[in-house]
Amino acid sequence: MKTIKKIIIMLIALTLTACGGYNNARKTEINDRKQSANINVQLASGYMKRGQFEVAKEKLLKAIDLDDSYVPAYTTMAVLMNGLGKVEEAKSYYLDALDIDSNNPELLNNYGTFLCQHNELDEAKEQFIKALNNPLYETPEVAHSNMGYCLMKNDNPDYELIEKHLRLALTANPNMRSSLLAMGELGIKTKRYLMARAYMQRYHAISNPTSASLWLQIQAEKALGDQKHFAQLSKQLLDDFADSPEAKNLKELTRR
Repeated sequence: MKTIKKIIIMLIALTLTACGGYNNARKTEINDRKQSANINVQLASGYMKRGQFEVAKEKLLKAIDLDDSYVPAYTTMAVLMNGLGKVEEAKSYYLDALDIDSNNPELLNNYGTFLCQHNELDEAKEQFIKALNNPLYETPEVAHSNMGYCLMKNDNPDYELIEKHLRLALTANPNMRSSLLAMGELGIKTKRYLMARAYMQRYHAISNPTSASLWLQIQAEKALGDQKHFAQLSKQLLDDFADSPEAKNLKELTRR
């Protein structure tokens, strides 16, 4: 009887060892595939920066094949498809990513930004709200800023709500350039030209001027009657961004 018990114990031990070995091998295989997927996504990002979009797509498809639960592969593919004008494909990849990680606030914010870009404003707002409702979101100011900008695209924008979100973003990060720019635009739209000037001055204190930022401050200076700064900023816009839509707007303004 003792001999039989020993044999049974040995068999159990061998079985457990085999299972443990199998589990360890399986974990190693999964980790290897995740690492390989990550490498392919990094390679794809490099190819995208160099304009080699087909190669980038191949790398991303390979990453998804290696690990079909690797969210960055789907989101990077969404960015690529969107950049190539394949909007529905981009949306499909974002939704695939959300199927895997539906509560990821960064992903929700990115998807909301994508929807806003394509004027799906109500759905975009829903994504931003979901991101902001996540208490673990480390950078909610990003979603606040994007939501404020997106709400401004509505036919009948709620300027009070827009300002609330932009100010929340700037409270968390006073140097958030996108929010400073959006506050300048809000000032112009609501005819608060001193506010528009102030935010554009803050923007230009930390960032090189863009055609958009110059045009916003030019409009503010024009409304405030500051001919000196209006002339200086107008010259800068025409010299540095001669072919921009904002330069065209300025020429039309000065012809009136």
